[in-house]
Amino acid sequence: MKKSTIALLLGFFLAFFHSGTSHADTSRSWKVGHLRQSGSAIDKDLHQFIEQVKKKTDNTFSFDVYTGNRLGDYSVVQERVSFGEVQLYVGPLSTSIDKRLLLATIPYLVNNWAEAQQVYTQGSDLFNTLAIFLKEQNIKLLGGWPVYFGGIALTKKPAQPGNPDVSKHMILRVPPIKSFELSARQLGYTPYPITWTYAKMGLKTGMVAGMIGGGAEGYSGLKDLVKYYLPVKDHFEHWFIYMNLDNWNNLSPQEQELFIKTASEIEQRRYRVAPAQEKESIEQLKRQGTEVIELSEKELRAMRTKVEKNVWPLLEKEIGESFSQIISGVKKLQ
Repeated sequence: MKKSTIALLLGFFLAFFHSGTSHADTSRSWKVGHLRQSGSAIDKDLHQFIEQVKKKTDNTFSFDVYTGNRLGDYSVVQERVSFGEVQLYVGPLSTSIDKRLLLATIPYLVNNWAEAQQVYTQGSDLFNTLAIFLKEQNIKLLGGWPVYFGGIALTKKPAQPGNPDVSKHMILRVPPIKSFELSARQLGYTPYPITWTYAKMGLKTGMVAGMIGGGAEGYSGLKDLVKYYLPVKDHFEHWFIYMNLDNWNNLSPQEQELFIKTASEIEQRRYRVAPAQEKESIEQLKRQGTEVIELSEKELRAMRTKVEKNVWPLLEKEIGESFSQIISGVKKLQ
């Protein structure tokens, strides 16, 4: 065999080997994101998650963590995960592609932390149903990260804040998700759907007089704008840990088990600390000058009853038969 031929073949094999190695390295270099700033509770937990994965896989993975919506709004990132542009994310679920994901934000679905843990936790009926829907978007649901019960942040005090039958004559920012829009109307407000990215500007310009769809922890960063806070507990804020399905399928069975187990550990630990952190976030609002308008159980019950009567039937039409199945299971717990 001629030397030139040997050199050509050797070059071919080296190029092939290098290409394969590069591809393997790339497939283990992941973009990971969440909504909050560096050093926040979710940032610390997510870093703990990926450090555990790296440790148990002999550092065959590398993770670049993008904080504070640097990858885009959560609805955008969900699509990017679906396409494989982002490998793993922690955040709310967008309903722009599949309205059935409204299941995750049914207003007044649960009323306390004990109910929330049973209904939302990894392996529950709700979790498994959402996992099926997300699989159709090429997304694997791993676990969850419970955050808080929702409330309303306002720039001025509303008329009869505890009475849902009184019109407040106030425009509220709501997430672009049907459940929040419907609930805001039932609580006496006019909803204006915009993403969180533009919500702060809406408060500054006076385009909106308040916000719904968040909680004390999220609103604490708006200390110069939020003057009043109503802990109406309209929804349970639960973020989901999910990843691209193709990346999931490329994991070994042992690695898949590791991801699921680590997500569960993070979730269960979060349930142990989140209630206290929620209270601390409310105290933080008070310290920065926000007046917290406490609501009686009678007022909260009136809100729940009105929303359940007028909003739930509309959501059932949007979601389908899985709505009644989930509601039936929740009612047995209450």
